[in-house]
Amino acid sequence: MAASPEQAMASMIANMKANTGKSLDEWLKITAKAKLAKHGEIVKMLKADHGLGHGFANLVAHKTLASDAGSQDGDDLLAAQYAGPKAALKPIYEKLAATLKGFGKDIEFAPKKTYVSLRRSKQFGLIQPSTATRLDLGLNLKGVAPKGRLEASGSFNAMCSHRVRLEKPADVDAEVKAWLKQAYDAA
Repeated sequence: MAASPEQAMASMIANMKANTGKSLDEWLKITAKAKLAKHGEIVKMLKADHGLGHGFANLVAHKTLASDAGSQDGDDLLAAQYAGPKAALKPIYEKLAATLKGFGKDIEFAPKKTYVSLRRSKQFGLIQPSTATRLDLGLNLKGVAPKGRLEASGSFNAMCSHRVRLEKPADVDAEVKAWLKQAYDAA
């Protein structure tokens, strides 16, 4: 039987010092000093400056950003995302969340500082209030050609293959729900 994601992460952390020369805590001190805010920047720095393999660099980046959240829980992070000028985007998020909850009880909403990661057995998407007037839905739809509103993610987010720009709750229509379901099913 394959290890769960939690078991795999625990194993990587346990073997980190032997494989990289430093413990997770030591790597977290290095990333804290670097003061990088984005996951990709942290991974790139760890790989280029310290020779870490992608798996370990990715794990350290995740742990760095999780520790940056400090004592904030998911509700606080979500509230901060939709505060001020982005408050008008919250109904779009709520409609997406309601749609996703209809797919099954195995969906995990994992709020980060600037977006909410959507996971099942692996990440299949994210919801990000990108501007005061637009929420971006990132989806992992490998092998699906971009077409119409379903754009290639480009520089939006390396964790997703596609992006859909949403400006009002009505934009979460049957087409968007079908793409969400396809990404969910693939995860």
